[in-house]
This record gives sequence, C-alpha cells and structure tokens, in this order.
Amino acid sequence: MARRSIEVLDDDLDGGPADETVRFALDGTHYEIDLNTINAAKLRAAVGPFVRAATCVQWNTRTPAVRTARRPDRECVEIRAWARAAGFELRDRGRISNRIAAAYHAAMTGDPARAQR
Repeated sequence: MARRSIEVLDDDLDGGPADETVRFALDGTHYEIDLNTINAAKLRAAVGPFVRAATCVQWNTRTPAVRTARRPDRECVEIRAWARAAGFELRDRGRISNRIAAAYHAAMTGDPARAQR
C-alpha cells in the first residue's frame, strides 16, 4: 500500500496560500507563523530596524536558558581602548565583562555616574 501526503500552508494572517514558515522569538518565547511572500516581507520590514540594532545571540540548545553573545570585533576594540584609558584592567583577548561594557556604554551616552569603576 502506498501513501501520499501533501502539506498545504495557509497564511495565518489572511487565510490565503502561504509560501513559507517564518520563525522568530521575543521575550524568551519562540513563534512560528505561515505567511505568503508579501506578509513575510512586511514582518521582516517591521522588525528590521530592531534586528539591525540588536546583538546576535546564539542559544545553547542543551540548556536554552543559557545564551552566548558575541560583540562585533570593532566594538570590542573600542571598549578595550576606552577601558584601559579609564583605568580598567582587562586582558587583550577573551570576554569583556558586562560591568566594563556597561560602563563603556554609559560613558558613550553621557551618563558619568554609571561610568564609574
């Protein structure tokens, strides 16, 4: 006996035919939505400015609550140079502590109280 299965995607917004399943996450909750090409483009355009400003994070699949983020190389160089000039001690390589990164960002945004060691 032979069996044939056909999967049909319906657009979750307008009910018409869908072209793809879009996956995304927000506030720790993962979502999937089936969309046609136009609605998928609208979703991507809507979140685009936020994605471009965000830090890319890779979730650890074994323990989803643990995440690892990597700062862009250019930002690491800038933070290290600023931190040394501000009197912080840090290694030439490896992870930059959140305390130092927060102080750097506070200093760059003009909040000197938060930029203290």
